[in-house]
Amino acid sequence: MHPNSAFRHDDRALLEALIDEIGFGMVFASTPDGPRVAHTPLLQTGDGAVQFHLARGNALTKHIDGMTALVVVNGPDGYVSPRWYSDDQQVPTWNYVTLELEGRVRRMDQDGLVNMLDDLTIRQEATIAEGSPWTMDKLSDETLRGKLSAIVGFEMEVQAWRPTFKLSQNKSAEDREALAAGLEAQGSPAIAQLMRALAP
Repeated sequence: MHPNSAFRHDDRALLEALIDEIGFGMVFASTPDGPRVAHTPLLQTGDGAVQFHLARGNALTKHIDGMTALVVVNGPDGYVSPRWYSDDQQVPTWNYVTLELEGRVRRMDQDGLVNMLDDLTIRQEATIAEGSPWTMDKLSDETLRGKLSAIVGFEMEVQAWRPTFKLSQNKSAEDREALAAGLEAQGSPAIAQLMRALAP
C-alpha cells in the first residue's frame, strides 16, 4: 500500500461500495504448501465481514479455515504521463484504487453458502438489463446438490481495512484536471471520474 497519508480514505461506506461495485477480488494466505492466492467473487455483509467461495479443489480451500488471510480488491487504474503536467520536472506514475482487507476466516455451513450464493446472484443479476433474472431455483435438486458439493463458502471477519485511493491528491487542482483529462482520453474514464469526485 502507498505510504502517503493523502491517499488514504477512512469512509467505510465508500470502501464497502467499492467491494460492491467491483464484486471480485483475490484471497491470499500462507499455507503449509507455500503462499497461495485464489480469485473469487466477493460479497460484503454490511457488518464488517466479507464472504466468498472457493472450488473444493482450490489450493487454499483445505487450509484457510481458521487462518488470517488477506483479501485484495483492485479498482480502476491508469498510467499518468509527465507530459500532462504544467511543470516539466515530473516523472511517470500510476493512479489507482485498491483495498486490502485482513482478517480471520471461518468456513460457512451449507445454509450460509446457499444464502451467500443467493445474495451474490441477486446482486449481479440486477446489473443485467435484458430478460428475467436467473435464480438457483431454475436448477434441479440433483444439479444444485452437485454444484454445491464442488464449492466451499467462507466468511472473513475484517480486522484491518487498508485502502489506497491514489488520485493525484498531492497535485494542484489544475494539474489534477489535466491528468484526469489525459487519462480519460487514453481510455481510463473510471479513474478520471474518481479523481474528479474524490480528490480535494
